This record gives sequence, C-alpha cells and structure tokens, in this order.
Amino acid sequence: MQDQLIIRLHNQDRTAIGDLYDAYGAALFGVVLRIVQSRELAEQVLQDTFVKAWRHGASYDHSKGRLFTWLLNIARNTAIDATRTAYYQHYRKTESIENIVHTPGPDNIRPDLMGVREIVEQLDDKYKLLIELIYFKGYTQEEVAEETGIPLGTVKTRVRYAIGELRKVFGDRSPAVALLIAVLLK
Repeated sequence: MQDQLIIRLHNQDRTAIGDLYDAYGAALFGVVLRIVQSRELAEQVLQDTFVKAWRHGASYDHSKGRLFTWLLNIARNTAIDATRTAYYQHYRKTESIENIVHTPGPDNIRPDLMGVREIVEQLDDKYKLLIELIYFKGYTQEEVAEETGIPLGTVKTRVRYAIGELRKVFGDRSPAVALLIAVLLK
C-alpha cells in the first residue's frame, strides 16, 4: 500500500496527495500546531506542507528514511519558517495580550502535548531544557546552542543521551515518545 503511494507520489499523481493527507494529516497537524500555536496558521502550514510534498515527491528516497519522517521534516521546517514571519510575530504579541484578558480553561487542553510533558519531566534538568527548546518551541540544535551558550557538540550529545534515556524508560512503542524522538533526531 505505502509502496504504491510512494510510486504515485513520484509520478505526481494528484490523487496521491489526498491519500497522503488521509494517512498522515492528523499527526502532522499536531506537530505543526505545537510549533505555531495557532489553529488557523497550522491549517495553512499543513496545506503548504502537502503542496511541497507533492511538488518535491520525486525527491523522496525511501532508502534515506520513512515516508512519515520525510513528511514530518517538511511540516516542521515549514512551521518553523512560518514562526519567523512578521505576521506570526505580530500574532504572538496580540495573542499574548488576549491570554491576559482570557485565561484558558479545560476546553483548551491540547491533546498533542498530553503525556509528552510528563515523559520529559522524568529527565534531568539539562536535558529538559534542550527538549523544551527543540520539541516544544521548534528550535534547531544550532539555535539551541546559540540561545543557551552551550557548545553545539554538547547539545547534540545531550539530545542523543536524552533519546537513549527515553527509549530505556518507554521504548519506541509509545506514540508520544516516537514523535518526540523523530523531532529530536531532525
């Protein structure tokens, strides 16, 4: 099934995008929403992600990774790019003012974060900081090194160690841990 989808994507079959969206849209939306923190913007970024996937479908190489990982990287990079725009910066300032006036209640629970913070809380503080910046805020490892003043090599080593600890405790079976590890390995 997935092999056929990849062939259709390589051939730029327009119906392949619909099937890709059905298979991966919800998972990618959760990642994008976590980064941009706006449902409206997340929907736009998700649409842009699938347009990019269709345009560059011929460049997907299954020997370099799974289809989901390739799509996840496109979605994550597109979301991070969206957070760097002037519109997003203005939106975040306006949105933070609205949060002062309206305190979110239990209706605003974000399922994409449920369980992940609890998993990360079990790690040492030096690893929690890196995961907070990379996973929850969408920073690259280079940006983390610049932001924290920690050498890039140390950041990479700590991220690998944190992934090892997460795997020891939870394995790769937990969907939340699998997603966390996929983002951290980017």
